[in-house]
Amino acid sequence: MVGLGGTAEKLQKVASMAEDVYKKLNEMRKELNALRETVERVDDQTTQNRALLEALADQQGIDVDTVLAQTAIEEAEPTADDGTEPGAADETGTATDDTSDSPTDAANANGGTTGATDDTTDGSA
Repeated sequence: MVGLGGTAEKLQKVASMAEDVYKKLNEMRKELNALRETVERVDDQTTQNRALLEALADQQGIDVDTVLAQTAIEEAEPTADDGTEPGAADETGTATDDTSDSPTDAANANGGTTGATDDTTDGSA
């Protein structure tokens, strides 16, 4: 009956492996419960922070729904993450974004001057 000794050894190994798996499963269960508690705590804090921010926005006359809608629109718009630089020309020679530096934009950026020289000097220096 030498075969029974080998079978008993194999059964012992399987039982030992099952016990290890059971311990690991219990550890993972505890970790999952701790993670759930953390998520609930963060969710509660986020809800409180949102309420505070909405109250502050209301005091400042800011419409939260409009800000959120505008943010969602901006996030949904395609960006220049396709490897091209904003304002760079594409294959057709047109700019990849619709922002341009008009003289008005340049004037605003330079404190009210466009940076162009005035050619109407009277010659007196």
